Amino acid sequence: MIALAMGGFAIGTTEFVSMGLLPLIAEDFSITEDEAGWIISAYALGVVVGAPTITATTGRVPRRRLLILLMAAFAIGHVIAMFAASPGLLIASRFIAGLPHGAYFSVAGLAATSMSPPGKRGQAVAFIGLGLATATVAGVPAAQSLGQAFGWSAAYLLVALISLATMASLFILMPHMTRMPPTSVRTELGALTRSQVWLTLALGSVGFGGMFAVYTYITWTMTERAGLPPEWIPVVLMVYGIGNVFGNILGGRLADRNLDAGILFSLVMIVIVLIAFFFTSTHPVVGTVNFGLIGLFGSSLVPSLQVRLMDVAGDAQTLAASLNHSALNLANASGAAVGGAVIAAGLGYAAPALAGAALALAAIVVWVPTAWLRRR
Repeated sequence: MIALAMGGFAIGTTEFVSMGLLPLIAEDFSITEDEAGWIISAYALGVVVGAPTITATTGRVPRRRLLILLMAAFAIGHVIAMFAASPGLLIASRFIAGLPHGAYFSVAGLAATSMSPPGKRGQAVAFIGLGLATATVAGVPAAQSLGQAFGWSAAYLLVALISLATMASLFILMPHMTRMPPTSVRTELGALTRSQVWLTLALGSVGFGGMFAVYTYITWTMTERAGLPPEWIPVVLMVYGIGNVFGNILGGRLADRNLDAGILFSLVMIVIVLIAFFFTSTHPVVGTVNFGLIGLFGSSLVPSLQVRLMDVAGDAQTLAASLNHSALNLANASGAAVGGAVIAAGLGYAAPALAGAALALAAIVVWVPTAWLRRR
């Protein structure tokens, strides 16, 4: 389980550190903020494409072997990023690195739930997600500091090394999961015929976008709007990460207690903390604390969505679980794009928070028929 979570640590580090490094990357390549935002969107789109494609076509590959291969592909994407000499190549490398993301979490999550005691599935999924959450506390600030001290490519070097360590750990420590039956492409694609799968994916792809609308541009927000010195940005990211860790634990417990009610609770709180951030982002300390609350309630949504997809997908749990990460990274891409659009329109660095709150409100609207239809 710890080896599986280590892969989540590597993925979480790269997913979030790029956002903090955007000013350095933009300055290095002489591009604007919204152009630099495509680096975030490219990774997210890689997840959207790779998660369903890989999981649907690798159902007969042994789970342990598949996880090691996914980590290898992840490491290759970061090696390419380290030597990217143009924005186009860096964007392409981020897309490649994003391809194994969703498939890794899907297979790792299912392996974890197969080893978990009855009634503890949500907490098992949360344990794997804890690697990603811990990355926002330790991995992201460390990579951010390396990027500021030695150039943004140093951050990607760190992620590549963590990926290699994960591969070794999985090879040595992970059982072969012989009790997990192989599946076919036809079985996995059966998830796409279920309306509850699509509605659950809509909840994630819309409701999660607000968090990334703020996070993508947090460096500019805290330095330009709140007046925080750039060297304090790793602390801001660490506070967010602490919220992420506790939110992941909270989300696992909510998933085991009441799935639909837990999802609604998370969405309502996301709306509240994003609106609050619009007003608190002028103050470095209060804004940082509020940013941590965004991480807490945003991450609390993930385990509930993951378990809900497993419940409504029938025999196609691998594809359904991976589609959750496609949905969340579609939210990543759309949130970054929406945040960049409102900034480019001259509405200021606080405006993405209100745009993100509107996205979470839209997800609440989707939640109503989703919960009602399932109850029927």
